[in-house]
Amino acid sequence: MEDQLSRPTSIFGIRLWVLIGIAVGAAIVIFLFFISLWYISKRNNSKSKRSKLSQPLPTSNTATIPVLSKEIQEITVAKSAFANAHQSNDPNRIMGIENHQSLRGEERIQIEMMGKDRNSGSSSAGRNTGDHQVASVVPEVSHLGWGRWYTLRELEDATNKFADQNVIGEGGYGIVYYGVLDDNTQLAVKNLLNNKGQAEKEFKVEVEAIGRVRHKCLVKLLGYCAEGAERMLVYEYVNNGNLEQWLHGDVGPISPLTWEIRMNIILGTAKGLTYLHEGLEPKVVHRDIKSSNILLDKQWNAKVSDFGLAKLLGSEHSYVTTRVMGTFGYVAPEYASTGMLNERNDVYSFGILIMEIISGRSPVDYSRPPAEVNLVDWLKMMVTNRNPEGVLDPKLPEKPASRALKKTLLVALRCVDPNAQKRPKMGQVVHMLEAEQDSSFRDVCIQIIPYFFGF
Repeated sequence: MEDQLSRPTSIFGIRLWVLIGIAVGAAIVIFLFFISLWYISKRNNSKSKRSKLSQPLPTSNTATIPVLSKEIQEITVAKSAFANAHQSNDPNRIMGIENHQSLRGEERIQIEMMGKDRNSGSSSAGRNTGDHQVASVVPEVSHLGWGRWYTLRELEDATNKFADQNVIGEGGYGIVYYGVLDDNTQLAVKNLLNNKGQAEKEFKVEVEAIGRVRHKCLVKLLGYCAEGAERMLVYEYVNNGNLEQWLHGDVGPISPLTWEIRMNIILGTAKGLTYLHEGLEPKVVHRDIKSSNILLDKQWNAKVSDFGLAKLLGSEHSYVTTRVMGTFGYVAPEYASTGMLNERNDVYSFGILIMEIISGRSPVDYSRPPAEVNLVDWLKMMVTNRNPEGVLDPKLPEKPASRALKKTLLVALRCVDPNAQKRPKMGQVVHMLEAEQDSSFRDVCIQIIPYFFGF
């Protein structure tokens, strides 16, 4: 036996007992390797289960929209058009007319917190904004101390397992579902789609920045869900759709939006923006004020919604440079051409919104004659020609008083002043809108008339 074990083999002349020893040793090493893999896998599974228990639960958004709303579009600016567009102050030319079509799935590209880069001193908003960048840190929502953590099962039950018939809004950001909890609480659940990491960014912005915000003219974020790969936001349900539907939808020959209702919507929106700009630190720049983001309750009270593009701007910064985002027709020309963002951009969008509410026209409408395609240009022309009543929505039940119309038009024109520094702050806009006495009205006119003529 010993002779056989000591006999050289054909494998490099190695003795048989040496080969047996090598084989046994290799078998032991392979066995230990698989044991270690099993142990590591078991430990990771245990950690995964514990992390799921500690994370916040599914949530949703409250875009209370009976009909699917328009999508938010990314505004891309052709460098060759900047100079001419800036000289003409034409928002259409600045933003590039060719980019007005919907860009499904690519609307929301980058959401960053305002701030300066420590190394370069430049704004971090303009860095690493590619579509493929994924949020590196999941927000520690479990430690926010506000709102409710909804489980995925809760939201599935509330929305009939996210049934198609429960869809009340849809866009590149995700899908909004109507839901009802067991206690009959109505919800709007925004299920964020993973648009190349944008779902994480939007979730982080809305949960961390908007979660604590409370104002009667802002839609309330009730809670959230971050269960597994799901990212949802849960909002209060606003039960009368959005302003876009009532202005541009099929409401018949006579609109239910009377002049008083329209002014109430304008004032409510202005108060909500005033709170974001002047009542918070850091201030919140909404960045996507438009008619489809103004939700209405049964009493026609306005609530500003959809903070997925919002930016935070601290008092130490007058602006931030960021990738241009928003909706075609509402974006301020200086922001579209330079990427420099501050609250004055919201003021411009609000001025467009006032014009839209008064006229019933979209900010950009290519079905109209060339001189009427751009709402701002057309309205300025009508004011200059001393025809303010010609801008009124033909579906208005009855015309407003001449003074009230002129005052509102003057405020709108002031808000869209091509010079951003001459635009009023939202607090001043509220004051001008609420001015009713003759002396107050004269003060408003004195402030505005130097910028535009026609009255």
